[in-house]
Amino acid sequence: MTPEEKTVGDLINLLSACGPNAPVCQAVNPYFPMAHRLAQVLQSVDETGRTFVYLAEGRDPDAAQLGHLPPEAAIELTWQGPVQAPQRRPRRRVGGN
Repeated sequence: MTPEEKTVGDLINLLSACGPNAPVCQAVNPYFPMAHRLAQVLQSVDETGRTFVYLAEGRDPDAAQLGHLPPEAAIELTWQGPVQAPQRRPRRRVGGN
């Protein structure tokens, strides 16, 4: 197992700190952060005999993707830095200035 891999036990420990009634979503694609609804948990064995657990989104394209990941979540995941809105310039008036 690589250091980046989490085990089922790790996931249980992380989830135990969360509200038990909160929906579980999957954050995907750090360059275009989207949120996906989890629909399935599947255990399988790879070609080397290692057991893996897969968290999968549903098949219904209208229900699986929830939309953009909230900016706060993308920042917390370090997928993007905090961004401040640009300063507003005074509006131009008819006839100049």
